[in-house]
Amino acid sequence: MLKRTVETPFGDLTLVEEDGAITALDWSRVADQDRSALLDEAAKQLEAYADGTRESFDLPLRVAGSRFQQDVCRVMSEIPFGYTRTYGEIAKELGVPAQSVGQACGGNPIPVIIPCHRVMGAKGLTGFSGRGGVETKVALLRHEGAAGLLI
Repeated sequence: MLKRTVETPFGDLTLVEEDGAITALDWSRVADQDRSALLDEAAKQLEAYADGTRESFDLPLRVAGSRFQQDVCRVMSEIPFGYTRTYGEIAKELGVPAQSVGQACGGNPIPVIIPCHRVMGAKGLTGFSGRGGVETKVALLRHEGAAGLLI
């Protein structure tokens, strides 16, 4: 397992690479910064996202977990930069209860790259499992220009 921390306006984000895929991203900092072609590219893309010059990611990802977790992460990955969907919309698409989608969003192992911050409740803003909670979610949505729905 290789790890690299990227400093962003949303906090320090540590990328995790295993067997040629990004498998995790979390709000932390590691002392030893690993190097690999994939971590170099992932860090470059994350920095470009943070500075506003990149709107999507093109990286090999591997989501651990159930088939359902993987399905929810796939649907979240399809939400474009600057847009949001609701738990209910995703639930309807997958034929499951909205609460299950919320739990899967909270279990997203690769936030930001798999944009769980773009998923809202039926009545608007909801929680966020990343460091800083809902304030970080708001910062990410504002960064993407999706904040109009929050005002």
